[in-house]
Amino acid sequence: MSIGERRPVTGGDDEAARLDAALPDIDWSIAPVGTVFSRFRAPSGELAVASLGDPADPRVVLIPGVTGSKEDFYLLAPILVAAGYYVQSFDMAGQYESAAAGPVPGGRYTYGLLVADVLAFLRDGGPAHVLGYSFAGILSELALVEHPELFRSLTLLTAPPEPGQAFRGVRVIGWLSWLTTAHQGAGLMIWGITTNKNRVSDSRLAFVRARFALTRRSSVDDIVGLMKRVPDVRSRVARSGVPVLVATGDHDLWPTHMHAANAQALGARLAVYRTGHSPCETAPHQLGRDMIALFREAEGRA
Repeated sequence: MSIGERRPVTGGDDEAARLDAALPDIDWSIAPVGTVFSRFRAPSGELAVASLGDPADPRVVLIPGVTGSKEDFYLLAPILVAAGYYVQSFDMAGQYESAAAGPVPGGRYTYGLLVADVLAFLRDGGPAHVLGYSFAGILSELALVEHPELFRSLTLLTAPPEPGQAFRGVRVIGWLSWLTTAHQGAGLMIWGITTNKNRVSDSRLAFVRARFALTRRSSVDDIVGLMKRVPDVRSRVARSGVPVLVATGDHDLWPTHMHAANAQALGARLAVYRTGHSPCETAPHQLGRDMIALFREAEGRA
């Protein structure tokens, strides 16, 4: 698939889509067999890490977004491991089992603090294929332009597609983002998740509700504020030479045409699946297929 080309929305028309359509409901608190849990001492504090596969294999780092956690990749990680990769993920500072990590007392969660954690984690294990999910896509782009040598490829999974006030383009309710504070916006986000506006399964809902008991509310407030002032580094990402994939669902928070425009600006591939904001949970085989194709391209250039 050529740069900037849009993969057609899939709906049971290939083996990966058929596997995704047959996904069982899982207990999201139970890790894939072989998962190793550890702690990583980052600039912001200790981060909770999950690793799967052989550390001698090429490395993949999956970074969850705000209100998310490493568990969000429990369906995707084994697919990448089966293809010959070593997969790691970590909870961002302030989120779930990394809740104690963050700024000094009285400080804020900033781009500088969160990007420093990403760079430290990449340096510790060596260059990796990186996926940034939603807000973490912004962090991944910012880290890449600072240190492209740490990235073998970059996948932006349902990441905000516009710089500046990222919420303005959200379907239906984007206009409200101009009227709400970061604290109010974070409250609406948490309310939407805990009241199951995403229509997830009972087991998934139980897990996402439970992790809010640990996630630090101030981190969510600060990150929502950061998303209202997203730096535009797209031209620098495009010039880096690092292969990029923009992956989204056709019912994502942001319309597909915005993701397509973002992919064009990044010189990236675009993949669109018949799902919503969380293809790693609902279309992991299709996402894994396209990520592995990106990895192979990047490794062919090396």
